Amino acid sequence: MANLMNALAQASVLRLIVAGTYTTTETGTGVDVSALDGVAAAILDSSLGTDTDPTLNVKLQDCATVGGAYEDIPGATFVEVDDTAGGSTQIISFDVSAAKAFVLAVGTIGGTGSPSFDFSVTLIGMAKAA
Repeated sequence: MANLMNALAQASVLRLIVAGTYTTTETGTGVDVSALDGVAAAILDSSLGTDTDPTLNVKLQDCATVGGAYEDIPGATFVEVDDTAGGSTQIISFDVSAAKAFVLAVGTIGGTGSPSFDFSVTLIGMAKAA
């Protein structure tokens, strides 16, 4: 347990999409991950969707510059969230060392009527060794 606590104390926590209620596709702002190393964890925390047949699809993208053209990070996609009771908390991991300097999350909301989801995406990674 002490090893886990020591590791967590040294982790960087970055908000890719801040907690909120979203009704359309939400694209977070790119965050600089160039100081991180190894495997990072991304956490999606979502309520169940509202309205008719709501869906939420979240993926991570990277880019060399904060304002450039972002591309999907292979394998960095969460399982689709819908209106199943209980919502969803999911964790995926990816090699942040292989990612370009900036990473963001994109949450695409679909469905009929006015679908909405309460959700957030957080990234946790370890700093490069000095």
